[in-house]
Amino acid sequence: MQLSVVILNYNVRYFLELCVLSVQEALISLDAEIIVVDNNSDDDSVLMLQERFPKVKLIQNKDNFGFPKGNNIGVEHAKGEYVCILNPDTVVAEDTFTKILAFAERQINLGIVGCKLIDGTGAFLPESKRGVPTPWVAFTKIFGLYKVFPKQKFFNQYYAQNLGENQTGKVAILVGAFMLMKRDLYHDLEGFDEKCFMYADDIDLSYRVLQKQKTNYYFHETTVIHYKGESTVKDDKYMSHFQQAMRFFYKKHFKQSWFFTFFIQIGIVFFSVAKWFQGKQKSKPVPESYVLYSSDLKLTEKLSFVFKNKVAIIDFKKEKMVNSSLIFRGKRVEIILDNQYVSFKKCIKIIETLKDKSITFKILPKNANFVIGSDSRNDRGQIIKIK
Repeated sequence: MQLSVVILNYNVRYFLELCVLSVQEALISLDAEIIVVDNNSDDDSVLMLQERFPKVKLIQNKDNFGFPKGNNIGVEHAKGEYVCILNPDTVVAEDTFTKILAFAERQINLGIVGCKLIDGTGAFLPESKRGVPTPWVAFTKIFGLYKVFPKQKFFNQYYAQNLGENQTGKVAILVGAFMLMKRDLYHDLEGFDEKCFMYADDIDLSYRVLQKQKTNYYFHETTVIHYKGESTVKDDKYMSHFQQAMRFFYKKHFKQSWFFTFFIQIGIVFFSVAKWFQGKQKSKPVPESYVLYSSDLKLTEKLSFVFKNKVAIIDFKKEKMVNSSLIFRGKRVEIILDNQYVSFKKCIKIIETLKDKSITFKILPKNANFVIGSDSRNDRGQIIKIK
């Protein structure tokens, strides 16, 4: 078997359904398997998988074992030459694994391969590629110096800004939302460190790959959506978790850094004050209009009832993408992509191409009764049921 895709789930039933559906479409031409490890969810994730995806290998944990142990359990059951650790709040294109496996096969001393990640609004996620977070590099991240001096190597190493988002190349650290590697290497490393605190598990695994004299790569030729969720909100709680993660990493691989400890405490105070001034995040205004990408005219009636607004159909096959972008720009528009009509690759392309602050996107998964998406990288997304 060529590939095992391991998806760790905890209470994200609808995102999981969308994810597994996209992975299933992407594995049609490959000798591959999907393994879903459920960390004792109390929603109906397990029932949904059993009914809709009976061929998926399902592992039900009796407790929430966390990210490292949950993924390690999944890989223990994997049979593929390669394994891909994949978040359940992701959407892959139909050719994602074909492309990335072909790239992996061409490499010598292969470590981990990551890919280009965007959020639900189409914005590039910079953590798709990162450098080793030494105390100084972490300092530049905390205080935003990488934004002030994006072209200066001394300041731009946290997000590996020497490498463009549309440029494939070697990187040090990859994100746990999408990691592809040889299963033998994963076992050789003994997988994720189960003592590892959140935010450091993928950093630690990536760094241990480098210690094995292997090379990690960022591969830009396929794009994957990652609906990030509330864990990315940059507040004092986030900074506290970040501090603990970096302490774990430094204690394991470097000497204890008093420099980092001192300045991260300042960073926590800084972000707490900034968050206090910002107040609560304002909700986005309701869209002025809705556009459905589909050939199903009856669906427009259902959606018009759900959104209490007229839903129009636009055929993007006849409308050039650039022209569509100009038509929507400046208007509060929600674009609904019917997966029965448009492939996941096309969905991703539309979201990435038409990205605009005033445009939001939802996907209607094939044979599903809900639309799903996210208007911001700082929330868990929205699920709207369709009767």
